[in-house]
Amino acid sequence: MKYYAEVKISLKKGMLNPEAATIQRALSLLEYQVENTKTIQIIKFSLTGENEKNIHEEVDEMCQRLLCNPVIHNYEIKITPQLKDE
Repeated sequence: MKYYAEVKISLKKGMLNPEAATIQRALSLLEYQVENTKTIQIIKFSLTGENEKNIHEEVDEMCQRLLCNPVIHNYEIKITPQLKDE
């Protein structure tokens, strides 16, 4: 069966986020006052597997081996079945 996987990757609390700091400074220059700016990365793909549990385990392994650095990143995995007509 085919599944869609969505992985959201964010920095752990206390990690420096220069991209978010730059965005916040730029918004301030445009006279928008925002606080606590954070950025996340979203990776989406589809894959085939026996069931949702096996797919989740495989995507978790992908995260730990390549997609993120578990020392500095948190990640969330969302798996949804692909409809037959998609």
